[in-house]
Amino acid sequence: MDMVGEKKYGIHDGPIVDTERGSPIGEKNGVYYDDTGAVASESFAYGDSTTAKIHRFAGRFNIEQRGIERVPESERTDSNLHKIGTMWLAANMVVSSFAIGALAVPIFYLGFVDALLTIFFINILGIFPVCFFSTFGPRFGLRQMVLSRYFYGYYGVKLIAFFNVLACVGWSSVNVIVGAQILNAINSNVPGWAGIIIIAAATFFVTLFGYKVVHAYEFWSWIPCFIVFLIVLGEFVHSGQFSNIPMGVGESEAGAVLSFAASVFGFATGWTSYAADYTVYQPTNSSKTKVFLWTFAGLIFPLCFTEMLGLAVVTASVNNPTVAEGYDTNIGVLLAYVLAPLGRFGQFCLVILALSIIGNNCPNIYSVTFSLQVMSRWTAVIPRFIWTFIGTVIYCAIAIPGYSHFASVLEDFMLLIGYWLAIYEGIALTEHFFFKRGFTGYDITIYRDASRLPPGIAAIVAFCFGIMGAVMGMAQVWFIGPIGRLIGTGYGGDVGFPLAFAFSAISYGVMRTLEKRYFKR
Repeated sequence: MDMVGEKKYGIHDGPIVDTERGSPIGEKNGVYYDDTGAVASESFAYGDSTTAKIHRFAGRFNIEQRGIERVPESERTDSNLHKIGTMWLAANMVVSSFAIGALAVPIFYLGFVDALLTIFFINILGIFPVCFFSTFGPRFGLRQMVLSRYFYGYYGVKLIAFFNVLACVGWSSVNVIVGAQILNAINSNVPGWAGIIIIAAATFFVTLFGYKVVHAYEFWSWIPCFIVFLIVLGEFVHSGQFSNIPMGVGESEAGAVLSFAASVFGFATGWTSYAADYTVYQPTNSSKTKVFLWTFAGLIFPLCFTEMLGLAVVTASVNNPTVAEGYDTNIGVLLAYVLAPLGRFGQFCLVILALSIIGNNCPNIYSVTFSLQVMSRWTAVIPRFIWTFIGTVIYCAIAIPGYSHFASVLEDFMLLIGYWLAIYEGIALTEHFFFKRGFTGYDITIYRDASRLPPGIAAIVAFCFGIMGAVMGMAQVWFIGPIGRLIGTGYGGDVGFPLAFAFSAISYGVMRTLEKRYFKR
């Protein structure tokens, strides 16, 4: 930046403020905002350091340079609320959510109606936290992991960031393996590693350029996927292989419903730890109600549609051994069977579904960078787009050997650690409603001040209690908890999510009261 830019923006170690305005506090359309601590985009390229030079180079290609720094009001120009809806619409109109619905019959032995109702009601429950935390982006201009400092403290949030990194990288690996399996089902000459690299490279290209390009890609990418899923629906209806499997009764039915509900809930609520990342460029005066509803609409439709479609298709496995065998191989073979009558066009449709993984993984790879940046001061210095590249390399390094050797183990592990989201929500919502008492309880000027943020002791202790609740209630391949074992028969019933939420929320309420009394913050 030249001397004129340096004069205009108060570049220093503290808050970066537009000094021509004279104050970080202003008013826009009747809404007052405070830009204290906000970082102007020009500041990233200022100076002669290596980082500044890298930022200047990236700026030539319009690559987003901002990481975990707060967005000033002057740069929050993305006022199109419908982009929030299409963002989540594209991220969930994918083969991964189709696969969640397909779990109901061969894994949990549910009937059609009970599985259908579970998908509908549990998805509504799971997406509420995502919708709620999406409203924080316009209000504060902070990424979700930075906002989490107000719940977990400056240092405690590093634990949450670690789990979020595991989630982003792990699920990206699982998803890209599914996409590669579909490509291999189309053409066995396309090896798994090649399919993984194709999908990962395309995802990297989108996420490299940042917020605007991610939103632009997701704005359109759901359309061809939706059309293909409609074709799958039409072909399956035409085949006449749907089976209205009757609903079960008794203890085994209760356990199966709870375990399937855990899978549905975990997938739906998995976006909570990214929620505000995709609304930070929305103006402060954006309606919280509209942001919430657009997010809700963008999530509930694709989740219910694709999961119910997956459920319907897999009912054919009861009477058709070929369908059952296809599901046992991988979800790509199952879809290939449904679309086989369409010949080459059916193969083209499968390619579209394989590439839908790009839209599914974009939020993972874009948001993993912010979790990495809050880990420490030195990770915060590394530009966002470099972390995007590193994250891509890491999940490819996991997925390529995982494709042939431990894909199911990897997925089981990701399901096992997924309970952390219920713990995160239990602590964050308790802090927001009972201690912050709403949005007015946040002092946005302290988001980088460890001495004024919550100490985080209560949150870490409550997190441990939440783990205890999850362990007691889970019913997974690797472990069935003592409470989970009491529900249903055989494999038990999974109540890990509600117990994790309850244990963490209640213990946090007690510990946080003591913490505030002692530390006064």
